[in-house]
Amino acid sequence: MNRAQAKSQRLSQIEKLLWAYPEGLSQAEVARRIRVNRSTISRYVAENSLPPGVYVDDLDDNKLKLDRAADLTKAAFNLHEIMAIHLATRLLATRTDKQNPHAASAMRKLGVALQRLDQNVSKHLLRSAEMMDEAAAYHDPVYLDVLQKLTEAWSAGRKVRVSHQMENGRVFEYKFSPYFIEPYAVGQTAHVIGLREPPDAVRTFKIERLKSAEILRERYEILDDFDPRSMLANAWGIWYTEADPVEVVLKFRPQVAQRVEETRWHQSQQTVREPDGSLLWRARVAEPQEMLPWVRGWGADVEVLEPVEMRETMMGEARVMAESYGWFVSSTPGSVSTTLDDFFGE
Repeated sequence: MNRAQAKSQRLSQIEKLLWAYPEGLSQAEVARRIRVNRSTISRYVAENSLPPGVYVDDLDDNKLKLDRAADLTKAAFNLHEIMAIHLATRLLATRTDKQNPHAASAMRKLGVALQRLDQNVSKHLLRSAEMMDEAAAYHDPVYLDVLQKLTEAWSAGRKVRVSHQMENGRVFEYKFSPYFIEPYAVGQTAHVIGLREPPDAVRTFKIERLKSAEILRERYEILDDFDPRSMLANAWGIWYTEADPVEVVLKFRPQVAQRVEETRWHQSQQTVREPDGSLLWRARVAEPQEMLPWVRGWGADVEVLEPVEMRETMMGEARVMAESYGWFVSSTPGSVSTTLDDFFGE
């Protein structure tokens, strides 16, 4: 290894080291950890040859720190990868209800970088960035601050202290180790999964319900057996459970059967066409209750067959809806005491 290669390797080590220490390290500590003489680090500082984003904080004992808002990565993409990015960014732009300047900035950088390769995709990436920038009405500084803190803590392996607001308005504080951040397109929300103290167990927070986050000096390591793919394998969206998944069976009317078949709604789904053209759809889902908004969206074109609890929930909602529109539904299961003539009159 020649001198240039050795220097490049050391600079890379410095950058990786400071990622793990958001509070910074003294020049002597950096030198000790990467096993070089302190004068070597001092020379890098004097020559201004530190990696991009690494700076000397003269307000904090001249510690070396990493500016996590700096441009720290480079990447190259082929045409088909660009299309994948375009689809992902369109989903981001259309399925989030919070203004996120970081997302807009990322789209803009991609759009500018791709101008020479593909004008069409580049133009729409830039438009998506503008759309996110213009969402000023959805600016939520608390949400953005919490998301940034969780991102930095997850990257650095640092615990955070969070304040979580329950649905009833009560607020509780926890020490939390972020393991994974997952978007939820259906609810236009984002969730963070990690170790919560108490009860010293893996839990999920809806980020929108976190009212504050403070990065702590205490470090953590993600459990070896933690795998978000297997944890969420049976989830409809973000809800998971240690219990066995529940079989859900739905019957769709013929007029929507093809539309249902066009999409893979769940990894375990199975479909069978009936002789009358209707579609039987079944899947094993961790928490069927999470499916209810999706089921409601099909209106009268779907009937819940299983599980019984889910079917009874939808029956109750159908009754309330019918009464809201002026229909009288008999309390006897399976009977309706109102006719069209009763409703519309003679």
